[in-house]
Amino acid sequence: MAMQVLFKIIRQSENSAPRVQSYQLEVEPGNTILDCLNQIKWEQDGSLAFRKNCRNTICGSCGMRINGRSALACKENIGSEVSRLQLSTGESRNRDVKTPEIIISPLGNMPVIKDLVVDMKSFWNHLEAVDPYVSTGARKIPEREFLQSPAERSQLDRTGNCIMCGACYSECNAREINPDFVGPHALAKAYRMVADTRDAETATRLEKYNQGTQGVWGCTRCYYCNTVCPMDVAPMDRISQIKQEILPLKDAADSRSIRHRKVLVELVKEGGWIDERKFGLHVVSNYLRDLRGLLSLGPLGLRMLGRGKFPLKFEPSEGVAEVRSLIEAVKEGARSEE
Repeated sequence: MAMQVLFKIIRQSENSAPRVQSYQLEVEPGNTILDCLNQIKWEQDGSLAFRKNCRNTICGSCGMRINGRSALACKENIGSEVSRLQLSTGESRNRDVKTPEIIISPLGNMPVIKDLVVDMKSFWNHLEAVDPYVSTGARKIPEREFLQSPAERSQLDRTGNCIMCGACYSECNAREINPDFVGPHALAKAYRMVADTRDAETATRLEKYNQGTQGVWGCTRCYYCNTVCPMDVAPMDRISQIKQEILPLKDAADSRSIRHRKVLVELVKEGGWIDERKFGLHVVSNYLRDLRGLLSLGPLGLRMLGRGKFPLKFEPSEGVAEVRSLIEAVKEGARSEE
């Protein structure tokens, strides 16, 4: 059944302020957002700019924000979008009450070229930074193919689904505050190389992905990338898998990022929850070996004492044994999956 929908599109030219332009359409619930944008461009405003290609969730070209979340315009349809809006706002499902409004805006974390078209240069540069291709040395096997078993190939299935649409990059909080962070799309591809048995540069890759906050330790674990990924790649999970490959190779004293993760687990195993006094000393001062780090804790400690927020004692959880067994069970499960 046809319905009236009001589209509010954020329009913008390069280096200019954005503006909202509204278009009212009569559409079917099964029409995709891309169908509607095409209708606007063909029937109402030929100057509207957006990317498209396959129209079938394959190429990733039509990435944009639909009512505040990054998605593919060719995948989302009017019926599901209106239902989502009604569910989130609690509005009546009676379409006569109010014309549904759908807000379309460009992807985030990338500068706008025109309307819904963004400059993806940083997106591709960050992908290139992780060397997302199998090392040539590993493929130099004369006179025969480099075969993989079905089990080996299955390790690549999920990351192989990535279509480079930019949805995860658009929603990445870490990328928003840290322009050096390569982004979830790049690290998902990075894990594909780590898991690929044909690649001969795994150790070098892990060293590279472990550096500072441009690699895996820059991720804030907000899970937005998992939420918006249209292909179920789950980039956040792939980042965690790279971390699990790095941790056994590193001593806790190697870097603050490594210490942060290891000390957290150690303290939870020891007391059921985190002893905040030890956490700061172990992570920031490197078990009292980093004098500069230790001194940096002084001002914070004094402020906490002055406001009565410094824990003078620590009471272990009653469920320490249970927590410890759960951690060990998770570790054992991870080892068995390998």
